[in-house]
Amino acid sequence: KRIENQTNRQVTYSKRRNGLFKKAHELTVLCDAKVSIIMVSSTHKLHEYISPSTTTKQMVDQYQKVVGVDLWNSHYERMQEQLKKLKDVNRNLRREMRQRMGESLNDLSYEELGVLIEDVDNSIRSIRERKIKVISNQIETHKKKLRNVEEIHRNLLLELDARQEDPHYGLVDNGGDYSSVLAAYPRLLALRLQPTLPTTLHSGGGS
Repeated sequence: KRIENQTNRQVTYSKRRNGLFKKAHELTVLCDAKVSIIMVSSTHKLHEYISPSTTTKQMVDQYQKVVGVDLWNSHYERMQEQLKKLKDVNRNLRREMRQRMGESLNDLSYEELGVLIEDVDNSIRSIRERKIKVISNQIETHKKKLRNVEEIHRNLLLELDARQEDPHYGLVDNGGDYSSVLAAYPRLLALRLQPTLPTTLHSGGGS
């Protein structure tokens, strides 16, 4: 009788499955037999035991040879049918591609030509929208670069104005270019070259 409780049913399945696999292993070792067990639970989980001395395919091939059946024939036929469908799909796609390029149009009816025109228009519309989006992204990128260049230009103008208003601007940064400073202030050089008057020094005055 089927176990109604799902939890108990799964526990019983696990225990009985392990027992079967244990007996199969004992048959393999004690009797030098080739044993294969394939089990699928109610939750569609596959469990398999195969003797170490063989493979599942070898067991199936031996089964087919002994019984006289071909288990792979129906599978091969299904594969061939699937392959035929894929070839038909590929052929139709190639024909549609040629028609979109303006080829192989002689066999199309008036209605089919109308549908083709509509498809081409939709494709052109999608391509145009994509192109506009790419151009918009490029324009936005160039605008950002332009704003950065304008900011750099404004900073350079401010720095230039500061240099013109303050002759001492950047004097230290020029690495001690004193020759240019002396050239700008010849009176300072002349003052340093004049002899100092003794009366000026004794009176405590200074310049």
